[in-house]
Amino acid sequence: MLRRRLLTAATTAFAARGALAQGRPVRLVVPAPPGGAIDVIGRLYAARLAALSGQAWVVENRAGGNNTIGAADVARSAPDGQSFLVNADIHLMGARVVRGLTYDPMTDFTGIGRVATAPLVIVGHPEASRAQTLAQLADQMKADPKRYTLSTSGAGSMAHLAAEGLKRRVGAADAVVAHYRGTAPAINDAVAGNVALMVAPLLSAKPLVDSGRLRAFAVTSAARSAAMPDVPTVDEAGLPGLHFTLWYAVWGPKGLQAATADSVAAKLREIGKEPEIAQRLAAMGADPFTTDTPASFAAFLAEENAKNGRIADEAGIQPE
Repeated sequence: MLRRRLLTAATTAFAARGALAQGRPVRLVVPAPPGGAIDVIGRLYAARLAALSGQAWVVENRAGGNNTIGAADVARSAPDGQSFLVNADIHLMGARVVRGLTYDPMTDFTGIGRVATAPLVIVGHPEASRAQTLAQLADQMKADPKRYTLSTSGAGSMAHLAAEGLKRRVGAADAVVAHYRGTAPAINDAVAGNVALMVAPLLSAKPLVDSGRLRAFAVTSAARSAAMPDVPTVDEAGLPGLHFTLWYAVWGPKGLQAATADSVAAKLREIGKEPEIAQRLAAMGADPFTTDTPASFAAFLAEENAKNGRIADEAGIQPE
């Protein structure tokens, strides 16, 4: 009996190390260009994963297709612990915005866990938004929805879902949502007054709000942000429950051994608790997420995917 238990323990330990100790570098695929939030977060964690595992973790940027090209690469990879994906919340929307997607975001991956979250903030041009508070904005949008255009960083992004959720929550379904190729051009048009509103990453919007070039109506989170402590939450501003938060996570291919997934998840939690990592993320307007296991992440993904599906159906979002 003792021998059997020892053999089982040894087998489990070997599986957890498995390919992570074979000498080959582990690929961490970033499905976005260098320099963006996903890339920066991926490189932060890859460096620490290498230090903790004693094996090189190499970041590969495979950008394009609303983050689906890099994701498809990992979906095709062998589940041997040599390939992982770091992506944002847009991962779940792949099949809803890209026609002919070759993988299922929910079933063709092994979820490892979230590594960071970041708030969004509803902002508007001081004149084009025609409001001082979120309650006033809701009334204005309901009365004249076609006057309002909301810019987003791209189709399927959390900002897109939040914009659609805002429209329907205030009864302004005819307001226009305009998609841009990234946050920068979307927020630039809001600053110029070419669009009235944007649901923006807080860090991108903060300097423009501080300078008075944009007005912040509310953060789309349950709690106020330390970076913008004077900006109310949507709950405080009169639209309770309109919660949308950016999140970043790691996945492996479908069929990845549970022991390997657990091992990587444990390292991600440990890394997120390091003060230097927290400081680096804070500089980006993000917070480390340090409690996910593969099981808790799977439950979160199921809930988030159902929520996204309801919004996509209500908004008539179709693959392009």
